[in-house]
Amino acid sequence: MHFFRRYATTTSTNIIERLKARGMLSQVTSKNLARVTEERKITLYAGVDPSAVSLHVGNLAVLMTMLHFHLDGHTVIPLIGGATGQVGDPGGRSTERELLETETVQNNASSITNQVENFFKTATEHARIKDRSIGTSQPKILNNLSWHSQLSFLSFLRFPGKLLRVNVLLTRDSVQSRLGSNQGISFAEFTYQLLQAYDFWYLNRNHGVELQIGGSDQWGNIISGVELIRKANAVEGKSLNEPAEIKNGIADEVVDDVAYGLTIPLLTTSTGEKFGKSAGNAIWLDQRLTSTFDFYQFFIRVSDADAPMYLRCLTLSSVEEIDNLMREHMASPEKRLAQHALATEVTQMIHGDAALQVAQLASTVLYDTSSPLETALTSNPDSVGNLLEALRDNPRLKRVSSDQAIGQYMTKVASSLGLVASHAKARTLLQGGGLYLNNHRITELDRKLNKSDFIGDKVAFLRAGKEMLVVELLPSENSGD
Repeated sequence: MHFFRRYATTTSTNIIERLKARGMLSQVTSKNLARVTEERKITLYAGVDPSAVSLHVGNLAVLMTMLHFHLDGHTVIPLIGGATGQVGDPGGRSTERELLETETVQNNASSITNQVENFFKTATEHARIKDRSIGTSQPKILNNLSWHSQLSFLSFLRFPGKLLRVNVLLTRDSVQSRLGSNQGISFAEFTYQLLQAYDFWYLNRNHGVELQIGGSDQWGNIISGVELIRKANAVEGKSLNEPAEIKNGIADEVVDDVAYGLTIPLLTTSTGEKFGKSAGNAIWLDQRLTSTFDFYQFFIRVSDADAPMYLRCLTLSSVEEIDNLMREHMASPEKRLAQHALATEVTQMIHGDAALQVAQLASTVLYDTSSPLETALTSNPDSVGNLLEALRDNPRLKRVSSDQAIGQYMTKVASSLGLVASHAKARTLLQGGGLYLNNHRITELDRKLNKSDFIGDKVAFLRAGKEMLVVELLPSENSGD
């Protein structure tokens, strides 16, 4: 049984061909883009609106595309939508976005700016570890509030308003889907594509940006930007061809492109489920919202059908390396080799090596029942503290004071902490050989929990079958211990 689709392998040095081989190319506005990026380095941008305090896994596909361009020596501009985030993109939604307070958008923008900076820092270091060549240009993070705040409404109507046709704007998928809904679309969200088009024009004019990239749901917005640049140049008397007709996601070749657009497939599961806060399944990049352990485990749990696509879109492993890994994976799928490779590389790239080691330690402790826990947690003096921090919001972590736990029968501890439903069931489980302390089977009904059972005098592990609780020992409530 085959779990993965083979993409054409390539040894091409061209960034567009490499993205295509990885399945990271959905549509481009012109076939000239491959030739241009082969001949010289360009400047490109991708935008992200600060509609939440953190980016999520769904944003990683665009970030990784920018990273590939960055490593290839092109200049990338991550654009934070401090202005557009106050309006809201109607794309991919059947209802109006909630209008955020200006202060909330500004706070979100600051947080996401830090995340993007950290992403390029950790991802570039990860690329060095993988012996990838690294371009010398540095990402330049901008915020579109800096120019939109200077644009009056009357100026906006004159430009870009006069150059973009309403009948064309109405054909965009993001608008059409909303026009067909009961709620319709507000004027504010209808003008979103004009704001984004203005961004592309402004960056083209002031920062030499020639390419905008985005998810496939941004195609209409990107096309509006390319069209605005074309028409603005025509007004200024510059020689310009008519826009190419777009077929099968790639435009017919034109002689004189002044701007390009490229979209990548949205990150989904094999069943078509999207990731993000709107879908209700966001895996956040902020460790305060999604712990490194949960982040790591998310990728450990992906299906065999999803693993190859995620490996291509979210890692720097070559297509050939991924195909070899998948062949090895399919020979012994129960080992989940692809998922472990995916979780390791993405976690290391986003959160760094130290955080990865903590996530792997927590995973070993919780899910590898053959693991000698004492060895795993005493080899490093920080291991116990790191483990507890990794599991701080995990429901498996139970905190008990010493006077609540020390000297209590193990069956009572198991039932009081919710590992089993009752004391009687705990006794039955123990007698059947199914109750474990620190991965050692408990055989005596009168076995009590002792302080020496806590590794590092801090943590013990109580397991019933495959269900495990991590018990953190707190000082006695009746003493200063």
